[in-house]
Amino acid sequence: EGYAEAYNNAIDKFDAIHRLAEEIAPEKIEIAYNSDDVRHIVASGKKVAMIGIENAYPIGLEIAHIKKFQERGGRYMSLAHNGHNQFSDSHTGELDNVWLHGGLSAIGKTAIAEMNKWGVMIDVSHPSADAIEEMIELTQAPLIASHSSARALSNHRRNLSDKQLLLIKENGGVVQTVAFGAYLNGEKDALHKEAMNNLITTIATELGHTILDPSEVKSLTEAERLSYQTHMEEINQLAAPRVAVEVNTIAPPVAVTDLVDHIDYMVDLIGLKHVGISSDFDGGGGISGWNDASETLNVTVELVRRGYTEEQISMLWSGNLLRVLD
Repeated sequence: EGYAEAYNNAIDKFDAIHRLAEEIAPEKIEIAYNSDDVRHIVASGKKVAMIGIENAYPIGLEIAHIKKFQERGGRYMSLAHNGHNQFSDSHTGELDNVWLHGGLSAIGKTAIAEMNKWGVMIDVSHPSADAIEEMIELTQAPLIASHSSARALSNHRRNLSDKQLLLIKENGGVVQTVAFGAYLNGEKDALHKEAMNNLITTIATELGHTILDPSEVKSLTEAERLSYQTHMEEINQLAAPRVAVEVNTIAPPVAVTDLVDHIDYMVDLIGLKHVGISSDFDGGGGISGWNDASETLNVTVELVRRGYTEEQISMLWSGNLLRVLD
């Protein structure tokens, strides 16, 4: 029942993306299926949409669904996300050292061959370390880490070790460092969040409000939740002008320079053609200087400041990923 529900939900998402690009706003956005499409769409002035599947769970036990997802435009897929599933263990096993397969399951290994067959890029950003190494060993095509950074610089389970980075280089793949604070500099990110929380709590106390944790918010009635959200909006508005002095000077946020530190590290270790960039704005991403798409130029400016050429920056932003797609 879970597989069936997830499959139907995935189909709804595919249909919604196609409806947006083909019926609602075809003059503004278009779906790309290969690198030529990307270049043609960019040249036309429209936005490019490409479809990824961040969790293979909706495939269920029907390997044929991989071809169906590819036919609907799916061009990359991660076998697992934030939890073990029928295909693969997840990085989350590092939290409790509980594993389901010890890497890939039998059907997970079959899925690798099927993704190779139909031209769906394998994404190793969320699976476990053992699963990642099995995928690299089994795949007949280059693979990607769609949004992971270097574990040597920030020891987070979502980041890749030097060993894994070198294996991906040997495979011919691409690792896209990600604008996610905890992955780029865990210690710096934790100190900043603590300072922010202290400021928010201080303002709440001054106003006579109590800050609730997410589980407590979920238990509120709808009316109580609306009231709480109103209080939080007021608190955040009062906090905004105080952040620069009372938070950032004490505990600076993770910033674009930290992101490019990871790019530098990986370029030095595995070579420019194996490195890319990702934002993950829909999954908790966003750092000081690159909190939304309007600030993207700041990343390019920092790359220029560090001596990267226009051709190299083009490779980081898109060329390397499109090479793997091809």
